[in-house]
Amino acid sequence: MKIKLYDSYSRSLREFEPIKGNRARIYACGPTVYDYAHIGNLRTYIFEDTLRRTLEFFGYEVTHVVNITDVGHLTSDADTGEDKIEQGAKKAGKTAWEIALLYTEAFKQDLVHLNILQPDIWCRATDHIAEQISAIRAIEKKGFAYITTDGVYFDTSKLENYGYLARLDVAGLNAGQRVDIGEKRNTTDFALWKFSRKDAARQMEWDSPWARGFPGWHIECSAMAVKYLGEMFDIHCGGKDHITVHHCNEIAQAQVCYGTQLANFWLHGYFLETDQAKMSKSDGEFLRLASLVERGHDPLSYRYLCLTAHYRGDLKFTWQSLNGAETALNRLRAAVHAWGEPDNPDDQYLQQFRHEVYNDLNTPKALAVIWNLVKSNLAPARKKATILECDKILGFDLANWRPVVLEIPDTVKTLMALRTQARQARNWVEADKFREQIAELGYDIEDSAKGAVLRKKPLP
Repeated sequence: MKIKLYDSYSRSLREFEPIKGNRARIYACGPTVYDYAHIGNLRTYIFEDTLRRTLEFFGYEVTHVVNITDVGHLTSDADTGEDKIEQGAKKAGKTAWEIALLYTEAFKQDLVHLNILQPDIWCRATDHIAEQISAIRAIEKKGFAYITTDGVYFDTSKLENYGYLARLDVAGLNAGQRVDIGEKRNTTDFALWKFSRKDAARQMEWDSPWARGFPGWHIECSAMAVKYLGEMFDIHCGGKDHITVHHCNEIAQAQVCYGTQLANFWLHGYFLETDQAKMSKSDGEFLRLASLVERGHDPLSYRYLCLTAHYRGDLKFTWQSLNGAETALNRLRAAVHAWGEPDNPDDQYLQQFRHEVYNDLNTPKALAVIWNLVKSNLAPARKKATILECDKILGFDLANWRPVVLEIPDTVKTLMALRTQARQARNWVEADKFREQIAELGYDIEDSAKGAVLRKKPLP
């Protein structure tokens, strides 16, 4: 059985074969650390973690690299506007370096809460200025760069298949241009190095062969990816919003510098939607993982919710859907915990699970296999062993989960006892009244064959 992955470059489902031996080399575009990550960002990293876990489950030796963009990402993809890091520094009244460190650590903590495996290599753009300058010089030497008054730009018109990843109609974009592109020769040209302005001091700037300034957003990823993974590696990941600009530009740089498309597979996670809109920090309001925790949710319930949708489909977030995911996860946890010591995994169910995750990480169908297993007639010890094996990919940390003993207020205890009496007397109206009163006090009741189970409700 082979792992099949959807490659955005070829727009096809392909069997994964490592370029070198048993090694699977992955580069994932990391955060621009000017603010906290929102849960839409984090959905992408859950997808990438599932990919990594699946490859390791298959037996590949994985090298996973994630970058930290701490300079050069401007507020506009057209290479205009303010550097997001410097903008965030002004907003918070801190230095750009302080902002970058603060939000890098916050992002890493979010990954811990979501049980996302840490990459083998973290790499910061500001630590790799020399590598980026070297790549720009190579592009310039080969005649693909030109200089304007504000920077060094990549001339996309000289690259025959520029934009192939996104199937861009470059000629149409240039012909239909309605916005002033300044000194750029073509709409799709992009900055390799930006010069510092004479009238506004920057906190982050470096000397270069052209002028003092800072690198463009796109050169950092291709330069760092090549340093740690080679000129052609196995998988490059990111969000689908990277397809049309950032990843097209990374590929263009690699084609000129190294004669490769940088990665053999290009994988992209899709958006999280709230009220039918892409979640974005630029709107000024966004949900953080901490927002979910403040409402009483376990972060892993968000991981469960993300796995209920395929990574290549947009996911609509609602509080109701998160509540449902949390209920399902807690039921799974309780069942696995109650089954005692594990035995040996069941080959048939394990094979079904592998079939789904190896088919382009189809986690919704993989979860369906899990629930069929839960309801099956297999011995509890065998169920537990099988699910714990599958959890190496799902990442719910089921082996370490333990029930939380609630400190129930006396008022709730009294209402629970009265409800039990009403149910025993088959007085359903009265029993429902007590359930409503308990709910108003912040608790949910789940009735089962073993009796009523009380759970603290998430905040609305």
